[in-house]
Amino acid sequence: MLTLFAVFFGLILIGVPVAVSIGLSALVTLLANDFPIIVVAQKMVTGIDSFTFVAIPLFILAGELMNVGQITDRIFNFAKAAVGWIPGGLAHANILASVIFSGMSGSAIADAGGLGTVEMKAMREAGYDDYFSGAVTAASSTIGPIFPPSIPMVIYGGIASVSIGKLFIGGVVPGLLMAVALMLYALVISIRRGYPKEVFSLRLIWKEFIRAFIPLMTPVIILSGFVTCWFTPTEASAIAVVYALIVGGLVYRAMGLRSIVKALENTAATTANVVFIIGTATLFSFILTNLGITKVIAAFILGISTTPWVVLAIINVVLLILGMIMEPGAILIMMLPVFLPVVNQLGIDLVHFGVVMVLNLMIGQITPPFGMCLFTIAQVGGLNVERISRATLPWAAPLVIVLIATIFIPELIVWLPTVLMQ
Repeated sequence: MLTLFAVFFGLILIGVPVAVSIGLSALVTLLANDFPIIVVAQKMVTGIDSFTFVAIPLFILAGELMNVGQITDRIFNFAKAAVGWIPGGLAHANILASVIFSGMSGSAIADAGGLGTVEMKAMREAGYDDYFSGAVTAASSTIGPIFPPSIPMVIYGGIASVSIGKLFIGGVVPGLLMAVALMLYALVISIRRGYPKEVFSLRLIWKEFIRAFIPLMTPVIILSGFVTCWFTPTEASAIAVVYALIVGGLVYRAMGLRSIVKALENTAATTANVVFIIGTATLFSFILTNLGITKVIAAFILGISTTPWVVLAIINVVLLILGMIMEPGAILIMMLPVFLPVVNQLGIDLVHFGVVMVLNLMIGQITPPFGMCLFTIAQVGGLNVERISRATLPWAAPLVIVLIATIFIPELIVWLPTVLMQ
């Protein structure tokens, strides 16, 4: 146990990538405990050998295709017309556009990297501070994996054997609450700094709604499919890809062969990264279980308290800390074997726990030192990573408030799936 964590944190401290640190620490522990080396290949392959996980590259591809098919421009223009008349209009448009785009890609990085480019350019031209623009873009991108569909929820559902459809539907209310909380915070900052607002026009709203109508139907199609049980999450991801190809290629004629190939290349690179993390994290999780570490940690948590909300609070503090230094996918795979026995023993609903866990991990995407959305925004906006980290950190506060609300009010998560998916 000491070897595993000592090597892992030692590698993290010297700047080794998280996925590599996970794999190397697991390998060293295997050798130290005389495990056969073939276990490495077996467990890494087993970790990614799942039909459910086919949805991951397909949702990533759907997001990439929408970015190159001028869909993001139409979404942002509609959002700007709809809420741009509020003080700090483009900040609110930024947040609303992220809600809409999240119903298509399920990825915070796809939101930050694709839609973020359009949003930050528009805010910069309108005179908004670059780091305010970057901060609101980073914070709003965390809605992506909460509002359905969601790549982290696919991973959680596959590991915990929970209905991914219920997880997706369970994320609707928390995703909307995140948007409202961020917009209230943006309103306060915008009034204080005197940021501009757009002119309210019903005619413009209707015009931009018509222009964006077809992309806006993507989340409607996906959600209706889950509610009616017409298709599985994996099938939904394939439908999202086909829909993006039809809309971007045939309807808007903004997508050529070169842009499709580029989208495929980006998808392959992102998927390879995700799959490698899943593989190494599966190996790490195997060691935790085999050496009995999961039982020790579970017993320690239950030794502190057996009150469900106290245990959830403890788990969320642990997740917030881990989210600052690790990828969400890796945390899900490594820590679920630790937390699931505790959660099951206390009778906590697994859909509730899954959405809370993913929401928690999304906050980690905008917290230093390893928040991936921060690095993405810094890259697309040409910003300093340290300064964008400082500017974004206050935006975690409204998200934490929503997290606390979902912990103590499970109905915010479980009510909608119960009503729609009985």
